[in-house]
Amino acid sequence: MPKDSVARFLAALTPEDRRTVDSEPREEQERLAAAWESELETDAELDTLDELSPPAAEAEAARRVLDRKDD
Repeated sequence: MPKDSVARFLAALTPEDRRTVDSEPREEQERLAAAWESELETDAELDTLDELSPPAAEAEAARRVLDRKDD
């Protein structure tokens, strides 16, 4: 598993979202990855999902971060 938070964030995205985020400047990718890490750390609902399926929790957190980006 990649240790770089941007690489981990990109891996959690759908292929279409990954292409979109990958085309962003590195600074924006880092900002989104930091928001994703924060989402994973602070959302109790994701903690429960993480116990059942870590990849699903990561994907859900990534979806939430991108949804907020588009607002």
